Amino acid sequence: MDNRDGYIWVNGEMVNWRDAKVHPLTHGLHYASSVFEGERAYNGKIFKSREHSQRLLDSAKILDFDIPYSIDELEKAKYEVMKANNLKNCYIRPFAFLGCEMGLQGTGVPVNTVISAWEWGAYFGEDKMKGLNFNIAEYRRPDPKTAPSKAKAAGLYMICTISKNKATSEGYDDSLMLDYRGYISEATAANIFFFMKDGKLHTPKPDCFLNGITRQTVIQLAKNIGIDVVERHIELDELKDAVECFVTGTASEVMPVRQIDNKYKFTPGKLCEKIINEYDKAVGKI
Repeated sequence: MDNRDGYIWVNGEMVNWRDAKVHPLTHGLHYASSVFEGERAYNGKIFKSREHSQRLLDSAKILDFDIPYSIDELEKAKYEVMKANNLKNCYIRPFAFLGCEMGLQGTGVPVNTVISAWEWGAYFGEDKMKGLNFNIAEYRRPDPKTAPSKAKAAGLYMICTISKNKATSEGYDDSLMLDYRGYISEATAANIFFFMKDGKLHTPKPDCFLNGITRQTVIQLAKNIGIDVVERHIELDELKDAVECFVTGTASEVMPVRQIDNKYKFTPGKLCEKIINEYDKAVGKI
């Protein structure tokens, strides 16, 4: 990723992609004082862009630092990056982190704000209806009293990286993560939904993991077409009553799941197709 043509927006200036550098003694590298967003643009328009900008600012406040740009300034910068790189359909990564300083305390450390964009296809591949195969992660989503679960903070993804690496090394596509109580929470970088035998769409209650913007979008889309949505704590063994399953996220969009833990099996079908179609219409793909 460091050797590409193009431009990256760094602290208010457009910088050549290869010249965007970070010092090794950057606070964000040592203490995870970093927050980020993942966004997608379709036909030149960033989906839910302002919601992402607001969450970036909110995440930084939770980590006790302030990003020195307003939502309007971030919005302008994102579109400038797309224009500079001649992109209309792309992935956008705004992020902010504390700068060059040592010592755990972050008070007074300069805040760096960066926005990059590049073409990035489907996170799990284009053959959506094949469905994904998950194992169950060793690590669990922590108690919100021990980690800032409402922030999209870099440090919270360490256990996701470990879990994703283990899953793919064993031939799986991803991992299902439980929470600290043993309830189903999410995949490593996507929220999860289940169509149950009761005809309703069930999804874990986001009380210890990020309530994704795509998750919120899909819930509303499902309600709009008459599907009842239930947000609740879900036990792993309840998956025997699930008919279809899918995950949601900006990178993954809407992606069906065919199997979890070699035990719970689902058949991606009309219900998943319906949600995918509604989402594609909402973001402007069709």
